[in-house]
Amino acid sequence: MKKAAFWTEERRAYLILVLPAVIIYWAVMAFPTIFSFILSLTNYNGGPVFGNPDVKIVGFTHYVKMFNDKYFWISLKNNGLIMAVSLFGQIPLGFLFAYVLHRKLIKFGDFFQTIIYLPAVISTIVIGRLWQSFFSPYGPFTEFMRRFNPTWENELFFDPNLAILPVLFVILWMYTGTYLIIFLANLQKIDPALIEAARIDGATEWQVLTKITLPALSGVIVTTAILAISGSLKSFDLLFAMTGGNPARRTSVLALYMYDNAFRGAPKYPLANAISVFMVLLSLVLIVLVRITESRFGGREE
Repeated sequence: MKKAAFWTEERRAYLILVLPAVIIYWAVMAFPTIFSFILSLTNYNGGPVFGNPDVKIVGFTHYVKMFNDKYFWISLKNNGLIMAVSLFGQIPLGFLFAYVLHRKLIKFGDFFQTIIYLPAVISTIVIGRLWQSFFSPYGPFTEFMRRFNPTWENELFFDPNLAILPVLFVILWMYTGTYLIIFLANLQKIDPALIEAARIDGATEWQVLTKITLPALSGVIVTTAILAISGSLKSFDLLFAMTGGNPARRTSVLALYMYDNAFRGAPKYPLANAISVFMVLLSLVLIVLVRITESRFGGREE
């Protein structure tokens, strides 16, 4: 009787629906992460993984190498800069544009919405090559600057301290439209009667924004923050196309740093796997921090 009660129709249906998702999750996410962690603890450097007598456990040696490598810290710093641009540039600008369009504060809203969102649908490699040409010493940016200073020399991609700046600008330009669409869709879900009632009571545009709109979008803001964090840690293709991590690897990010160790020069697969495990853990920590911040200071959209 207990067995029959356990295997009810609802439980069977639940298992049938959930089991494929669990299997896919383990196959696509959990297993590769666990396998990467195991490889990061070995001296594996190519060839068969299983049954290879030369593969030995070396512990956290590669993690120590990673933390002692100055290029790891340069890459981490650049990821931090990209994350800052995403959190404090793309999201606020995306919301600002969405709010202006939603409130119909400008004409030709559909046109501006299309123009702002357009970069998000273009191939990242294509965008990287286009902007690399734009900022090159012989590109339009150089010609524009020489109109003000004829002797100006464009060293953006040659100066280790400046080379990341064009990349940050392109990232800001490229993904702001994505957040515009997210915020615009959720702004349209807010009951217009609330805003109209606030207007009748004499609320200003600023009061409507801070007392009605932003609290209603608190859950969406958290979601966009998580997207920004995960996207910033995945940064690879744009930097690969624009700078390749140069000059002197000063524009490298964690994903590019991992790629360099795995596929450029002598392969260092365990070190590359250690970097990937660190990226996963860093993502989890940052997302948890966002959730804690939300629960402490913000509400959630109902």
